[in-house]
Amino acid sequence: MRRTLTLLAAAMLGIAALAQPKIVAHRGYWRADGSAQNSIASLQKAAGIGCYGSEFDVWITADGVPVVYHDPTIDGIRIEDTTYATLMNHRLANGEFLPTLQQYLTEGAKLKGCQLILEIKTHRSDARNRRAADISVELVKMLGLERQTEYIAFSKVVCQRLHEIAPDAKVAYLNGNLSPAQIKEMGLSGIDYNEQVFVKHPEWLQEAKQLGIEVNVWTVNGEENLRRHATMDGIDIITTDDPEVLKGILAGQQAAKQPAARKSKKRK
Repeated sequence: MRRTLTLLAAAMLGIAALAQPKIVAHRGYWRADGSAQNSIASLQKAAGIGCYGSEFDVWITADGVPVVYHDPTIDGIRIEDTTYATLMNHRLANGEFLPTLQQYLTEGAKLKGCQLILEIKTHRSDARNRRAADISVELVKMLGLERQTEYIAFSKVVCQRLHEIAPDAKVAYLNGNLSPAQIKEMGLSGIDYNEQVFVKHPEWLQEAKQLGIEVNVWTVNGEENLRRHATMDGIDIITTDDPEVLKGILAGQQAAKQPAARKSKKRK
């Protein structure tokens, strides 16, 4: 029995040693050929290279249609104050039309191995923020994508509303001004902070780990920077504009660990 427990503990330590951060493509894999930020192609391409998830941004139009776009304005027109009919013919850099959230999620449903990381942008008022959360969650539930969708937001109001109406969903806060303990108290599942936040508060990585709070860091770009973050203890997810570069780094690290693991087994 004691030998069994010892072997189990060793196996668990081996798994922990091999654990690597998951990859989220920031606004999809938009640097690939034929892609564009927040396009359906960027989602497909993120899934195609095996990303854990693809992040995208959601605004609600004046008539209540959620659309996938990063900036608050399109051609100088504020999305919140404009009907969908006014915006629907806008083309992204790759020629796609501006996608609605329903169109985006419908495509995402075909990509079962890729999580949909839905960022609700900060709207003009608390009422609009809550409405944005309500509309987004309602659509996710209608399409049966509760398990495949994770939510992120800079707005505390949005995060709190998401936790109220989708208590089992993963919800992470983006703004970087709350400690893991405060996030835990809010009932949220994670922190999704800019890399500079952890330069200022390196202790938050271990605090989050101890509290069971998932840590996502953004937006980490460039090979050297990605390499450094890939080996930092306490980071669960890396959001990047260079998902294929990060994938190569992680594959190289994994390959380097395998011979060491085999040598350790032989010594036993």
